Amino acid sequence: MSELWFEPTPDERALLGALGSFLTDRVVPTAAERDASGAFPHDLVRELGELGVFGLQVPEAYGGLGLPTRTAARILEEIAWADGSLGLTVASHNSLATGHLLLDASEEQKERYLPKMASGEWLGAWGLTEPGAGSDAAALSTRAEEADGGWVLNGTKQFITQGSVAGVYVINARTDPAPEGKPHRGISTFVFPAGTPGLTIGRKEDKLGLRSSDTAQLIFEDLRLPADALVGERGRGFYTVLRVLDGGRVGIAALSVGLGRAALEFAARYAGERRQFGRPIGRFEGVGFQLAQMSTDLEAARMLYLKAAELKDAGRDYTLAAAQAKLFASEVATRAADAAIQILGGYGYIKDYPVERYWRDVRLMRIGEGTSEILKLVIAKRVLERYSA
Repeated sequence: MSELWFEPTPDERALLGALGSFLTDRVVPTAAERDASGAFPHDLVRELGELGVFGLQVPEAYGGLGLPTRTAARILEEIAWADGSLGLTVASHNSLATGHLLLDASEEQKERYLPKMASGEWLGAWGLTEPGAGSDAAALSTRAEEADGGWVLNGTKQFITQGSVAGVYVINARTDPAPEGKPHRGISTFVFPAGTPGLTIGRKEDKLGLRSSDTAQLIFEDLRLPADALVGERGRGFYTVLRVLDGGRVGIAALSVGLGRAALEFAARYAGERRQFGRPIGRFEGVGFQLAQMSTDLEAARMLYLKAAELKDAGRDYTLAAAQAKLFASEVATRAADAAIQILGGYGYIKDYPVERYWRDVRLMRIGEGTSEILKLVIAKRVLERYSA
């Protein structure tokens, strides 16, 4: 019997099986402890690096696994199921920092950075967001100016994942004035290692959820870079940023499904064991219907992210599919986590049970890498282009 496109391939099953054992044994039992402390899990990152998950789509020539997007996304879902914080760490490293270099870096840059990034020795931090540039992502205040045959970088980046623990930074800055009506032009991208003089780690964020992922402010004060720190073509970095965000949205959709699945599984087990009025609460339609909706929504969300991943792997335009996948998956996973709390009742509201953590963790998914509102704008534009005269 031929394989169905939405089912894991034999290779994916083997990878997910090996990873699943590690996650069940090493990650799940200590996730609540890391959430409470907010401590970054350097030990787990090192172990995951040995499994290759920090080089999911890095070609084997640079030390990576060279996986297709659909397989990488399934792996992200699985890690998020075990621990959303760890899932975000792996996703942002692969989709954003590494993803940008894979798209635009020179051969010398790839040889210098990708092997250590693929092994997990160097985590990547990708800097776009600023205090005054969130959804208006092209409104960058960070500047890079030519000086002495190189570049001088000044500015501040906000909410940067891996900001204080990265080994390499991929930073977007304005190098040239934007032409009238074309704000995306004049932005360039730079790559440099941690420890470069002029980089200060600012505020480390105390977050609602995903607490053991690292989120920090980056401050650049006369940070000097050589000419070859420029990634890609000067002034056209934002066009690559948009492509990076498309890939990142597939990753966020996968993380969302993983977190939603964790909430569903826990709530379903609880509903099968918890007895009220003489029977398991899952036998009551008010509970059973919630579980049915959660399951259906999450299955549909997985299909959407797999479709986007398949389009990307085929080299086709997947901007619309990625936006739809991220929008739908983040919304239904948030509802699933909320429903899990409701099913557990008072027990869902206390930290003895993990569902409140799933809810706190999944809430970011409707914000990061394009808010739900921005994604609706992206989708609406494509729909109008397709159907309007």
